[in-house]
Amino acid sequence: MKKILFLHGFFASGQCVPALALRESFVGRAEVLTPDLPMHPKEALRFVRELIDREKPDLLIGNSCGSFYAQMLAPVVGIPALLGNPHFQMTEFLKQRIGAHQYKSPRKDGNQDFIIDETLIDEFAELEAIQFSFCNPCSKDRIWGLFGEQDTLAHFEPLFLKHYSKSFHFPGGHTPTAEEVRTWYVPLAEKLLVQYPITE
Repeated sequence: MKKILFLHGFFASGQCVPALALRESFVGRAEVLTPDLPMHPKEALRFVRELIDREKPDLLIGNSCGSFYAQMLAPVVGIPALLGNPHFQMTEFLKQRIGAHQYKSPRKDGNQDFIIDETLIDEFAELEAIQFSFCNPCSKDRIWGLFGEQDTLAHFEPLFLKHYSKSFHFPGGHTPTAEEVRTWYVPLAEKLLVQYPITE
């Protein structure tokens, strides 16, 4: 059975609506892993890389900040990826939200509270500066972007297309609904799995 690794957005968790919709859509056809990601970006990248090495997924799917991570890792590990509404400037997003927050979906460790501070923003800035350093000709066609036409948070399709060749649109916002996941994310994920199978 194929294996898909989903990377959620910054305020979300592995129990967010897109994660649950993907798991439900692929029942019996693919195992969809939806872990809770660490808040700090370098820790999150290490965590995801270790998970990839252990689980050997056939496809990465990200949303927002999760797409930021997927874009950096997919060319390195040679796995195709679907980037939903990728947010390539997390520093700008976070600067407007300094202070205490809560995750919008439950996390397995039960900790729903977190703080956005300058240290966190600086960590994202370091990664932003090198985020496209690992792009290569092989990954150009294997990393697809999916952009919501009503997205009010991330507008990075032009930047995406400087590095990758396949972009698609759906008539939704930044965080897709379950129905939008089924209608738009799932068919593109299926195409990526067929077109770019992982061979051992």
